[in-house]
Amino acid sequence: MTDIVAVYGSPRRQGNTTTLMRRSVEGARDAGASVEEFVLRDLKMSPCLEIYKCKADGRCAIQDDFQHLYDRLVSAKGLMLASPIFFYTVSAHTKIMMDRCQSLWVKKYWIDQVPFKEWEPKRLGLFISVGATQGKKLFDGALLTVRYFFDVLDMKLWRSLLYRGLDFEGDVNKHPAYLDEAYQAGKAFAAAVTELESDLN
Repeated sequence: MTDIVAVYGSPRRQGNTTTLMRRSVEGARDAGASVEEFVLRDLKMSPCLEIYKCKADGRCAIQDDFQHLYDRLVSAKGLMLASPIFFYTVSAHTKIMMDRCQSLWVKKYWIDQVPFKEWEPKRLGLFISVGATQGKKLFDGALLTVRYFFDVLDMKLWRSLLYRGLDFEGDVNKHPAYLDEAYQAGKAFAAAVTELESDLN
């Protein structure tokens, strides 16, 4: 069974990105995938403190809820990540998780000495994001951050679902086409992850 992790980065439990992610998770499960969900606001997770003990083995030294998430991030075949936009990038909860994965960057590029840009994607990622404004470059910063984050996971950004003009809780429910797109994307993502896994094996 295809193993996928879904990470909710919104500070709101019933926010628009959360609603869209739930639809994608539903789609992935309906396609036969196993999906483990993490709500970042519920985790006790310190920011990266640049201790650099990760230089020993690529493992973060801070003992908190990140440790289990770390294990799942490196073992899952697919990652579904959802975050609203704050100042043209991801939420603080999401960025803390990403910064703690600096330990994975250290492992990949310092310990294992993988040449930059000379690796083949072994896994796939889906990114879901919502912003309140209609700005042309609203998602540019977040997408750049997500791509570099996926890099340390040997992960290709398979698809992004990006929605403008959604701010208050429930706004996305006025757009059933968005919810259907998220569901269908979840199903397709599960199929793509399974296909890549089969190709690699």
